[in-house]
Amino acid sequence: MTVLLGAHTARAAATPAAAATPAAAATRRPSEGSVHSWDLSTGVDGPGTRFVTFLSGCPLTCLYCHNPDTWKMRNGKRTSADAVIAEAAKYRTFIAASGGGATVSGGEPLLQPVFAGELLHRMKHELGLHTALDTSGFLGVRATDALLRDADLVLLDIKSWDRETYRKVTGRPLRPTLDFAQRLADLGKEVHLRFVLVPGLTDAPENIEGVAAFAAGLGNVSRVDVLPFHKLGEGKWQALDMNFTLHDTPSPDAEQVAAAKAVFEARGLTAV
Repeated sequence: MTVLLGAHTARAAATPAAAATPAAAATRRPSEGSVHSWDLSTGVDGPGTRFVTFLSGCPLTCLYCHNPDTWKMRNGKRTSADAVIAEAAKYRTFIAASGGGATVSGGEPLLQPVFAGELLHRMKHELGLHTALDTSGFLGVRATDALLRDADLVLLDIKSWDRETYRKVTGRPLRPTLDFAQRLADLGKEVHLRFVLVPGLTDAPENIEGVAAFAAGLGNVSRVDVLPFHKLGEGKWQALDMNFTLHDTPSPDAEQVAAAKAVFEARGLTAV
């Protein structure tokens, strides 16, 4: 149930509590950001039912991205943190009863670190919700320690272990994501790792084993989501007049997914 933003959302009045938040202290004004949409989801953005805020803008250009319309920040709606918090508050009782929480996603939320930090802080401290940051880790250096303290969980994508494949998939180098993953481990921050299984691209056994060995060595990865590649976002690529190069790539079958999960499980990780 994606709810696209209306014009009224950017005009919500600032709340007194906002003045005490890290973002307000840094900017000396109510925090605003570029928001693509928000949604209520279950099972894919953290535990339980989640209020997910999708921020606009992403430095990666993943070949299988199902939301390429979030890549450019200008395509989002300039929105106040107050408006997002007010919307999330409508569902707080329902979310809490489900054991859920709030997730800040994208795009790449760390492209807007002040705004992302404001949302995480207020979801956690004002609404009392479990919080999650969904990130590729490429811009992990932009996440302050304060921001990470306000994220109870980090959903971290490691899209490939092979460096050439990673750059082919994302257009960016892998090293910043690995450095961020190690920082999260040093902080003892709980991580759910995500790995997209793409036949002919990321499914080489040595590639999966590399991700699994690295994740197991961190000591803070409580779950690995092996996500089967799909083409549900191809229509968006076409609408944006972009070439979807994976058009002829099939989704992995159940046996391929099970084999990939087994690699992670062999390293003592919980794979789903």
